[in-house]
Amino acid sequence: MNIIHPDIEKYAQQHTSAESNVLKRLNRETHAKVLRPRMLSGHMQGKLLEMISCMLKPETIIEIGTYTGYSAICLALGLRPGGKLHTIDHNPELESFTRSFFEEAGLSEVIEYHIGEASDILPQLTGPFDLVFIDADKENYLKYYEESLGKLRKGGIILADNVLWSGKVLSETTAKGDEEAEALIEFNEFVQKDTRVENLLLPFRDGLTIIRKL
Repeated sequence: MNIIHPDIEKYAQQHTSAESNVLKRLNRETHAKVLRPRMLSGHMQGKLLEMISCMLKPETIIEIGTYTGYSAICLALGLRPGGKLHTIDHNPELESFTRSFFEEAGLSEVIEYHIGEASDILPQLTGPFDLVFIDADKENYLKYYEESLGKLRKGGIILADNVLWSGKVLSETTAKGDEEAEALIEFNEFVQKDTRVENLLLPFRDGLTIIRKL
């Protein structure tokens, strides 16, 4: 589902700071060699993640869902000196590919890459967290949200990706039979009613919610 007209999206890309050479190559290599390359954050979202991180200057970032590392690289660029980004992914087959780009970007010392299930690893990470990016299995978004929020500092930010799920979240009818869409509807409704936070759902790419802990 194209939320934004392709010509508008093209114009926006043309008027957004370009990807670094490392990110350009990571983008190309992911599309050429890895399954489901649409999972990559890409130019526009990557720049947004980088800018949010640079504005917050976080000490601790948690990313749930590494894929090939594009978003981790973008987020890590905003870390304050001595900061750390913990990124979690369940797929060990992408580890060597992804680590090579962390190294090329000069960020391997500040990115701690965890392989395993986020539901097991996340509780082991100590807070306070400053910034959390959730972009993993949609059925567990609420679990990741609760675990992250409990360790998030006051004023900290959680970003949740794919919250529009190609428009299937618009109604129970469009979500019917799609477990991920149904889980995202539940997640979106929960966040909207959660008095511990304030939230903004951006109709950007496949939907990105920005959540601030009060």
